[in-house]
Amino acid sequence: MKKISVNFEHCYGINKLKHDFDFEKKTFSIYAPNGAMKTSFAKAFRDISNDCSTKDLMFPERNTVRVIVDENNTPLEKDSVFVIDPIDAEFKSEKMSTLLVNKELREKFDNVHLKIDEKKELLVQELKPLSGLKNGIEDEISTLFTYTTGELFKSLERIEKEVLNKTEPEFSDISYKNIFNDKVIKFLDTKDFKVKITEYIKKYDELIDSSAYFKKGVFNHNNATTIAKNLADNGFFKAKHSVSLNTETNKKEITGQKELEEVIEKEKDSILNNPDLVKAFDEIDDKLKANKELRDFRDYLLENMKILPELGNTASFKQKLWISYLKSTQDAYKSFLEVYQTGKKELEKIIEQAEKEKTSWMKVLEIFKRRFSVPFHLEVENQNDVILKSEVPSIKFIFKDNQDQAVVEKTELLEALSSGEKRALYILNIIFEFEARKEVNQKTLFVIDDIADSFDYKNKYAIIEYLKEIADEDNFYQIILTHNFDFFRTLESRFVGRKQSCMIVKTDEKIELIDAEYLKPFSYFKSNLHSNDCILIASIPFVRNLVEYTKNSQDVDFVRLTSILHITQDTNNITVGDLDTIFNNVINYRRPLNNPTKRVIDLIFELGENLSQNTDVQVSLENKIVLSIAIRLKAELFMISQIINQASVAGIKEHQTFKLFELYRNEPNAEDEKIKLMEQVNLMTPENIHFNSFMYEPILDMSDEHLRQLYVQLDQMLSESQKTNA
Repeated sequence: MKKISVNFEHCYGINKLKHDFDFEKKTFSIYAPNGAMKTSFAKAFRDISNDCSTKDLMFPERNTVRVIVDENNTPLEKDSVFVIDPIDAEFKSEKMSTLLVNKELREKFDNVHLKIDEKKELLVQELKPLSGLKNGIEDEISTLFTYTTGELFKSLERIEKEVLNKTEPEFSDISYKNIFNDKVIKFLDTKDFKVKITEYIKKYDELIDSSAYFKKGVFNHNNATTIAKNLADNGFFKAKHSVSLNTETNKKEITGQKELEEVIEKEKDSILNNPDLVKAFDEIDDKLKANKELRDFRDYLLENMKILPELGNTASFKQKLWISYLKSTQDAYKSFLEVYQTGKKELEKIIEQAEKEKTSWMKVLEIFKRRFSVPFHLEVENQNDVILKSEVPSIKFIFKDNQDQAVVEKTELLEALSSGEKRALYILNIIFEFEARKEVNQKTLFVIDDIADSFDYKNKYAIIEYLKEIADEDNFYQIILTHNFDFFRTLESRFVGRKQSCMIVKTDEKIELIDAEYLKPFSYFKSNLHSNDCILIASIPFVRNLVEYTKNSQDVDFVRLTSILHITQDTNNITVGDLDTIFNNVINYRRPLNNPTKRVIDLIFELGENLSQNTDVQVSLENKIVLSIAIRLKAELFMISQIINQASVAGIKEHQTFKLFELYRNEPNAEDEKIKLMEQVNLMTPENIHFNSFMYEPILDMSDEHLRQLYVQLDQMLSESQKTNA
């Protein structure tokens, strides 16, 4: 990005602006009074970063041109432009969390999780056909065994003993989906069903207790059938072994699978077909005909009567089902558990390291703390999760005074902060953006609009130093906009340089960027005294101050210069030649004169007339001073003409304009509108006229427009007054 060419037409009030920014030093600063172009300029660049079109808000029908290209005539990409507003309390860098990430730790963390997730996924795939569920298996297991979602790994580890014990899967042939749908679950939770199922279970338990072979909680018809099958599958009977079934009175020896199954089936039938148990089931069965889902469930129950006693405690039954499924997928489960338990130890070490980690986030906070003076600091409450799990940072604001500190919400913090401190908080978020882009080597043009407004001097210089550091980054470029001339001048002297410092000239047709002036205003004035009448007149207050400092206020040169800045008996007698003589006496400077006999007051009013008719908005220190002098002289002429007691006028020795105003407003013929106009003169002109090296910047920052309007009003009022008196 060696160069950027800008061509704007009808962009948010900018009628026309063409300029080439040569980024030899990578930073440009632009001084522009408020209302001239800064916000519109920044908006046009923001539209690029937001990937949206630009328009003229007041005249949307106008044809807008927005061309911003680099040295290869290539339009800037959206990610290469970032606009910084004067302040945005709601702004939060989207890249904030990236600065908390240690890439090496994150890579280790992700690799461990990848291995665990692979094994977990294989296990879930095997559980799907057994349970009949396609989705929600992880949350279902997690909720059942840890009573919260998102804890699948912890749940699977918690039931390791139950899954890996030597017992057979009791319910692996039962479909979870066929039992636990919404309407069935609702039915199972009704009071009526709970009463009926309690009666059924009570009768069932009585029958089990009276069974010849079965025993409640130890050996029932479900695990008896499973045992018979396992014995046969493992060649037990083929090896000529036998099984003894003991009753209270005798022992029955069984030598084959078929015989064992027949005994078990006969005993089971005697229980399940018991008239009292059948009656209890029929009472439940009557309730299972309300809708299709319940009728399907009824059919499933008839095929799997063994699950009926389990429905008294559905939570326990759900757990038994998943344990049965996991028993049936034991190889996949063991493989997962092995990888998870090994990985968990590695993760604990990584998390421990993450807790000690000082990431780029901390670097940002250290930069901010070192540079900016504010009564708060920030901490991240979930640093590990941000570093390792891509979670959004949870920020904690700590406000402190000389005695104590307190954790506060951001809204409360903003209420307690000054405007400068609020801006500092905003700057902190901007620093996050800078540092995040630096991390990924993102080539970026930053368009910065009045970033230091409302700052005290310490924080103002802090942001200047940080902007200087940004300028040193290979991939960063800046256009810094400001209406504060002191800030502009400091930027130029600290790192921007004269060639990259511009001021605007605005006309009705266009805006132009010109080389910076007034960076050393008095040198600029002296070098242009010979060719510029406005600078000649604008230099009068400064030369008058020099006379006062080097001699005194009674010196003849001081008195004569005062008679140019106020209406006195001598005002009309002072010529341009006299002024040249005074300048030569004080600053050893003489200029060639075209009309040395011309009265200085006439020259001032001529310049004032020309300036008041010039509608161009431009940065012009000398013009503002000349207009202010002309305004005050016309105001004094008017007030003197209206004051009846001229002796009181002659008695004024200091603070003449204000004392004339005090006399005038007490005159019986003084009109409210004219009194208000004189008040404006007293408010607007004194500082502009009595400028010096410590306060000329505010004069530059003030708009010309109010001075022009005030001059026109005074000129018209004085003319009307003179006609009336004539």
